[in-house]
Amino acid sequence: MPELPEVETIRRQLEPKLIDAAIVDAGAHWSAKFTPALDAVGTEIVSARRRGKYLLFDLDPGADGGPPRELVVHLGMTGRLAVHEPGSALALDDPATEPHLRAWWRLDDDRVLTFHDIRRFGRIHVVDTGDYRNIPTLHALGPEPWNPDFNGKHLAAFVKRSDRHLKTILLAQRVVAGVGNIYADEALWDARINPATRRLSRQRADELVVAIRRALESGLAHGGTTLRDYVDSDGAQGGNQHELACYGRGGEPCLRCGEELRTRVIDARTTTWCPACQAR
Repeated sequence: MPELPEVETIRRQLEPKLIDAAIVDAGAHWSAKFTPALDAVGTEIVSARRRGKYLLFDLDPGADGGPPRELVVHLGMTGRLAVHEPGSALALDDPATEPHLRAWWRLDDDRVLTFHDIRRFGRIHVVDTGDYRNIPTLHALGPEPWNPDFNGKHLAAFVKRSDRHLKTILLAQRVVAGVGNIYADEALWDARINPATRRLSRQRADELVVAIRRALESGLAHGGTTLRDYVDSDGAQGGNQHELACYGRGGEPCLRCGEELRTRVIDARTTTWCPACQAR
C-alpha cells in the first residue's frame, strides 16, 4: 500500500497540474466506493493536500454556492491518479479497454484526471471541508510525522497506554499518520528497537521519532518505494527500494552488524528485523 512518501510524491506532481482547474464532468465505477467522484462536478480545484495516506483536493463550489468541500482519495493497494492531455486515447466508457478505471474527472480545458485501481481497495469521498466523520481512519488520524505534536513524550505515553506490539501501534495511524509496513520496519531497524516490544522508554521514543522521520525523508527523496505496483502520477517507479536496509531483506545480512535478518508475522503483518541489533 502506498505510504506517506508515495502519496506525497503524487500530491507534489498533481498540484501544479490541477490548481484552478474546474471539473465539468465525471464518471465512476458503480461501486459506492467510487461513485462519490460524481459529486465533484461543478467545482474548481483550489489546492492539493495530503493527510497521512489520503489525498485531499480542496474544492471551490464557485457560482453554485454552498460550503467549500474536499475531494478525498485513498489509493488503497494499487490506486493511481494521472492527468491526461486533451486527445489522449482514453476509453472512458469502455470497461473492456479500461478494465481498471474506477473514476474520472473531465477538466474545463478538456484534460482528464483518472483513477485506476486494479484491486479496488481505494476509495473516494466528497465531504464538506474538514468533516471526516464518515471516514473513520481519516477522522482519527494522529499528528503528521513532522508536526511538533509527534514527539518522544507523545509516543512513549501512547505506548504506555497500550498493550499492543510497538510496530502495530505505529501502523494504526493514531499515534502518527502515514507510516506503513515499509517505513515502520526501516525506522525500527534504524533506531535498534525490536518491533514486537510492548515497552518504550522516553529516550528510546525520542530516538524512534527521529528514525521515523529519517525513513520517510529517504522515501520522499527517492520518489517513493516500488516493490510491486506503485508508480507515481507520471507512471514512473520510485527508487527508494534500492535504499532499504531492512524491509523485505529477511535472510540477508544486516547492513550494520552482519547478522542474518529474520522475518515473522506480527499481528498479521510481515515484519523484518535484526535479532542482534534489535534484541528485546
